[in-house]
Amino acid sequence: MRAIVQEAYGSLNVLKLRDVPLPEVKDDEVLVRVRAASVHPDVWHVVSGKPYVLRLMGSGLRRPKVRVPGTDMAGVVESTGANATRFRPGDEVFGETLRAMQWKNGGAFAEYVSVPQDNLSPKPGNVSFEQAATVPTAGLITLMNLPTGPLRNVLVNGAAGGVGGLAVQIAKARGATVTGVEHTSKLDLARELGADHVIDYTKEDFTRLGTRYDLVFDIPGNHSFAACRRALTPDGTYVLIGHDHYGATGHPVLGSVPRMVKLMAQSLFLRQLPKPTRATPPRKESMAVLAELLETGRITPVIDRAFPLAETASALRYLTEGTARGRIVVTL
Repeated sequence: MRAIVQEAYGSLNVLKLRDVPLPEVKDDEVLVRVRAASVHPDVWHVVSGKPYVLRLMGSGLRRPKVRVPGTDMAGVVESTGANATRFRPGDEVFGETLRAMQWKNGGAFAEYVSVPQDNLSPKPGNVSFEQAATVPTAGLITLMNLPTGPLRNVLVNGAAGGVGGLAVQIAKARGATVTGVEHTSKLDLARELGADHVIDYTKEDFTRLGTRYDLVFDIPGNHSFAACRRALTPDGTYVLIGHDHYGATGHPVLGSVPRMVKLMAQSLFLRQLPKPTRATPPRKESMAVLAELLETGRITPVIDRAFPLAETASALRYLTEGTARGRIVVTL
């Protein structure tokens, strides 16, 4: 099969289109013929190998353990392992290829990929393969970090990005009034995604406007927690996702880890920070939630541009420019 192969860490030029063997399908896995795979920041991090600490978190110290990048995909079931009984050949599915939240390649930038069956859900018929492929990683991150239950007055910093766009839509689905913070060029997209109010961060600083929110969901992390507390109600919650802008910010070795550790320590004393936990919802359960949100139209991914598999490096390069108005995918 054809696949994008990464033999080393480095610039996007390390990515090459090659012929490789079909992946091995384990007993609990499904072989999927990939129709679309999404391009997102986690993929860039594993290709570049930065920050360096991420190499110790699953990817491989000197070179990638898994040579084919990509984690999120949508496609058609080709065959199933001996114990994979949830799907049959011909089923349209979408999902995330990794068994856990890890920093490693997942094999999705290829004509075929093997995926644990519990990582997959049936693709709703009202969305395209391209739309479905953009949802898994961003959706799982959003579900894992949004407080459970109804939401009221929410601010999403980075409202037109992958995680931010889903956070806006899922918060709206839970009854929230949502304010989206974005660049001038993406304010219309934030509104299209459902934001009730928008703030242009090139003109205004949301931490100094005097408005207070029950939840500040911060994707870029371009303000300190101390500043963001000015925009929180006394019982509000601050959630940092963290984005180091493709190495432009954050520690070159440790990335955002020191900041996250500091917030976890502060959470022991400050009620506005969620307490750290190892518990995460089962992948099967979370994928079912995302599938239902897609099927009911409560989340609708917006696609900016699709690239053919051979142009995967160009797709990642376009991602790092930060100008995309919507999601970027690779199609096969």
